Amino acid sequence: MALFWCLEVLPLGVTALFPVVLFPLMNIMDSTKVCMEYLKDTNMLFIGGLMVAIAVEHWNLHKRIALRVLLIVGVRPALLIMGFMSVTAFLSMWISNTATTAMMIPIAQAVLQQLNRPEQDTSPVGHVAESINKAFELQEVPEKSNASQETQKQDNGHVLTVEEEEKLKDVKQLEEEKHQTFCKGMSLSVCYAASIGGIATLTGTSPNLVMKGQMDELFPANNNVVNFASWFMFAFPTSLLLLAVSWIWLQIMFLGFDFRKNFGCGANATVKAKQKMAYGIIKDEHKKLGPMRFSEISVTVLFLLLVVLWFTRDPGFMPGWATTVFNKNGKSYVTDATVVIFISLLMFIIPSEIPTYLCRNRAQQVQQDSTRQIPVLPALLDWKTVNQKMPWNIVILLGGGFALAKGSEESGLSVWLGSKLTPLQNISPPAIALLLCLLVATFTECTSNVATTTLFLPILASMAQAICLNPLYVMLPCTLSASLAFMLPVATPPNAIAFSYGQLKVIDMAKAGSVLNVLGVLTIMLAINTWGYPLFDLSHFPVWANSTSAASC
Repeated sequence: MALFWCLEVLPLGVTALFPVVLFPLMNIMDSTKVCMEYLKDTNMLFIGGLMVAIAVEHWNLHKRIALRVLLIVGVRPALLIMGFMSVTAFLSMWISNTATTAMMIPIAQAVLQQLNRPEQDTSPVGHVAESINKAFELQEVPEKSNASQETQKQDNGHVLTVEEEEKLKDVKQLEEEKHQTFCKGMSLSVCYAASIGGIATLTGTSPNLVMKGQMDELFPANNNVVNFASWFMFAFPTSLLLLAVSWIWLQIMFLGFDFRKNFGCGANATVKAKQKMAYGIIKDEHKKLGPMRFSEISVTVLFLLLVVLWFTRDPGFMPGWATTVFNKNGKSYVTDATVVIFISLLMFIIPSEIPTYLCRNRAQQVQQDSTRQIPVLPALLDWKTVNQKMPWNIVILLGGGFALAKGSEESGLSVWLGSKLTPLQNISPPAIALLLCLLVATFTECTSNVATTTLFLPILASMAQAICLNPLYVMLPCTLSASLAFMLPVATPPNAIAFSYGQLKVIDMAKAGSVLNVLGVLTIMLAINTWGYPLFDLSHFPVWANSTSAASC
């Protein structure tokens, strides 16, 4: 399965079905137990989270949020990159990083086109810029004879010599190269922010859910140590720090060290005019959306309700509503999946428009006719929309990963692999975590991040048990490292979308991504060794790890 996933011999979801056939034939697990792994609580959490995301995307709520933030941030180079990165990261926390990138890249391209408009389109009538930007006003002329080349050229009443023309052409080419470099930085900022934002929430990206599922599978008595609230408290600050580091790095690489210029200080009239037109593009796009409709308001309210219910279900530092109300004999029967499925069901029930009988103005316009058929208002979500946008292959892939992990446990493979890694106990735990994070971050450049976490996490869990190390100390940072796919276009769909716009080369992405990979791993190591340590109580070997050597540990 690992070989087929890495080489993509078959679609990932098809390969994930192998355990259904092979485990019963190999006497590892019977078919009933294998099939139960394919629709666990974590899968339902994934499905419910995607349904909410589909509703947000269906009613264009994500676009409204994006444009509103960009209007606040402005269009100065450094702030523009920061605006696009912050919006993309925030949206990627809740909806697919692929959908977020596919929406944000065209908006970025439209803004960039306005920033590269010719000067005559942005300058006031009769204005003659005294700066070197006159190069934009010149038009190339056909080659002339040597005699005619010696003559002078007149443009807008300004006489230019041949040397001046060549100099201005060089300046124009330099400006064009600067704009191309800025375009590359903008495209990379969007796709990188989509990957970074996904690590902030448990439902933000698939590897996070793989981690949650593997914990519940390998350590059933883990006392729900990884839930939406605990994950957010650990991963959200990590995501913010990594986002700030990436913004600084991309700014240095594509805009240079002149921070004063990057923030738009001292810009000339032409540049300000172009920035004003680019800002106008964002404003026009926002106006096209019109005022918020009932459907958008409803989705917003349900989304906020979902987040509140997730955080207060079992916050850890105090009793949550699920542990207080929905429990029996001290055991809570409600999980994060229960909450998100409840909100999803409401979206299939609540209408997308205000019913006529609830709106007085509309009711006055409708003639009271007993024979009139009252139209059925569409709901916020319908199954046709969900079925079109739901990535069922990822749902099956998650299930196949859980089945593979369970089979590895039942057959003793994970224990055997973990015992082979016991020599690692001779080095310090931070060094172990650092080496494993670098390994996962490199491996995920060539394979699916879901496949990477599915393959590595059971082995890492067994290794941690064998060397008396808290499994979370290696599983958490390695899961986050699986999202650090920054180097290659094929590493993750957001990279491919950004690359498809034609302004990037593989070497551009490799240069920026290689440094960012290292910075990302270092940021994750800082997180797990500071606020992550007390949050998950990583200082000792946990009782729930069920290791045979638990007593000695």
